[in-house]
Amino acid sequence: MKTRPLGNSGIDASVIGFGAWAIGGWMWGGTKKNDPEGAIKAAIDHGITLIDTAPMYGYGHSEELVGKALEGCRDRVILATKCGLVWNRKEGVKFFDANEEGRAEEDDPNKREVYINLRPEVIRRELEESLRRLKTDRIDLYQTHYQDTTTPIEDTMAELLRLKDEGKIRAIGCSNATVEQMQQYRSSGELDSDQEEYSMLEREQEAANLPFCAKNRIAFLAYSPLALGILTGKIGPDHEFGQGDLRKTNPWYQKAHRQKIDHLLDVLRAVAEAKGLTISQAVIAWTLAQTGCSHALVGARNADQAAANAKAGDIEFGIEEIRAIREAVDQTKL
Repeated sequence: MKTRPLGNSGIDASVIGFGAWAIGGWMWGGTKKNDPEGAIKAAIDHGITLIDTAPMYGYGHSEELVGKALEGCRDRVILATKCGLVWNRKEGVKFFDANEEGRAEEDDPNKREVYINLRPEVIRRELEESLRRLKTDRIDLYQTHYQDTTTPIEDTMAELLRLKDEGKIRAIGCSNATVEQMQQYRSSGELDSDQEEYSMLEREQEAANLPFCAKNRIAFLAYSPLALGILTGKIGPDHEFGQGDLRKTNPWYQKAHRQKIDHLLDVLRAVAEAKGLTISQAVIAWTLAQTGCSHALVGARNADQAAANAKAGDIEFGIEEIRAIREAVDQTKL
């Protein structure tokens, strides 16, 4: 498994990271089919050292699952989590209403109001709760989950730097941020990473964030590189999604767009079969070959999926293979 640095932090992490959003169940149709402990342990055994989670992934459930799975092997991984999305404090920026499954309607009696809040005292409280759930004394990469326009970034960064000085976190990252916001972080201290949605189907990051990260030695962590699973080639147009599953309303999962997806998958399948790969492995490897993209966060619900994902961390594509895939990717637009 190849490794790359997390910015200038001095921390190297596997290019494939284990994304722990899905194992928390929230917005992914529940947890009945999950084997989180088996998936995480298999990921580590196959060379994945980067584990990424967040409190919002199941209202702490994902962090608790990760903490349990890492008992006895915490020192083998680079542990990343986040702060900034709160559901028990109504201040900051109102983001959305949610329930136990995912986003909720306004009239849902069980809804929780989720706010973006990066005030210093909230960050500190969130960190302590994450440390408890993850059963650890430090977070290797602590990231702001979304950006709070009611709190000055210099105040947020000052608190993150205090936590770093205290040894509670080792590196600082942001997520769902603009280049301008990253520049504000950098004006107050070292910013080590940027985590953004990036895949063959969601390529907006190629315009600004990816080149900015490449130029400034900031690690870029791509989340949802398999486009919520549709780029695995295993989800057919008649697939039924569970309650709360965010893919129900995702444009790429609608039947009207499946012909475009199928054309891309045909190209990927040909390249993958020629190299003895699965489509998923080809997608992940191609994503990591893009300028500025240092790491790819990939979810897995069981040990087999985690082991298969890990194999993508050693794949090298030639120039012609990258070009052939890029041509198909550029033709795939909504």
